[in-house]
Amino acid sequence: MAGFLKALAYGAGGVAVVGLAALVALQERLVYVPVLPGLARAYAITPARLRLAYEDVWLRAADGVRLHSWFIRHSSTCRGKRELLPFPTIPPLFGRRFLPPFPPPCLLRCSSGGWCLVLKNPLLFIDIAHRLEFVRLMMQRLQCNVFMLSYRGYGESDGYPSQKGITYDAQAALDHLVQRKDIDTSRIVVFGRSLGGAVGAVLAKNNPDKVSALILENTFTSILDMAGLMLPFLRWFIGGSSSKGPKLLNCVVRSPWSTLDIVGQVKQPILFLSGLQDELVPPSHMKMLYDKAIEHNRTCRFVDFPNGMHMDTWMSGGDRYWRAIQLFLDHYAPEVQSRDASYKSEICDVDFIG
Repeated sequence: MAGFLKALAYGAGGVAVVGLAALVALQERLVYVPVLPGLARAYAITPARLRLAYEDVWLRAADGVRLHSWFIRHSSTCRGKRELLPFPTIPPLFGRRFLPPFPPPCLLRCSSGGWCLVLKNPLLFIDIAHRLEFVRLMMQRLQCNVFMLSYRGYGESDGYPSQKGITYDAQAALDHLVQRKDIDTSRIVVFGRSLGGAVGAVLAKNNPDKVSALILENTFTSILDMAGLMLPFLRWFIGGSSSKGPKLLNCVVRSPWSTLDIVGQVKQPILFLSGLQDELVPPSHMKMLYDKAIEHNRTCRFVDFPNGMHMDTWMSGGDRYWRAIQLFLDHYAPEVQSRDASYKSEICDVDFIG
């Protein structure tokens, strides 16, 4: 019996050592996916393929890394070519097939620049090539202009992704936008999906004078909590502020992205969009983020979509998805400030919580 227990202890220790080594060595590959298997890092398409007018924008992050982005202009005559683009997936991980995890974020900004034929547009900032169909539809439904950023290590941007570096990248994009003369710098809304939500929350917290509102979609509470899900045998030893274990391995995680700790410090209005069939981030994470934010911020709204998965909530949500965003923008980033009455009369159609 003693021999069996000893062998069991050695086995458990071996598993812990292997898990720790995997966590230390492979964590960036689990969090950041600059190149999907089977795809080239270079952009397969550009906005021109969907007949969208755009310009290439090159930025420098605070640490000197060169970044690439697209600025896509909306106009009343620019509806884009209807073309569904391929939606890549990642090979099975722990027996589950995931859509691309942790895609980079979006900035939504209201603009009324002289170059625009429709003078009441929001503008977005999103990562790049495989998001163009989403962007095209967003421009149609919300009449918005779009700024698409490639993080360091993604697309044509230089460098390697890290939490500190990507925070620099998002700040560089925002700083570029507020310096432009062809957009309204008083109405910026940050939109982030998955990892983009974590980045967007940090950006909104750090820039309360530049960002007017925040939209989070299918975002996790922290990478620490996600590590516990993806590596179940380490769950007791790793986790965010909501976990109950000893968290002995938290110190080895280089990109914790603790959204749950950040979202409670965001003062701007926040819209939470949650797909209840999310196969990557448990929907409970979004509810925990909302509950944390609403403690100190009464301008939070929560909308869930019963059929929404991690990357297709915008498709499965249909008109209700776009209407939720439009009502939120009309209320918190309006072109005309007196819209409270119309917002309250329409809000019941979307079933907001908050």
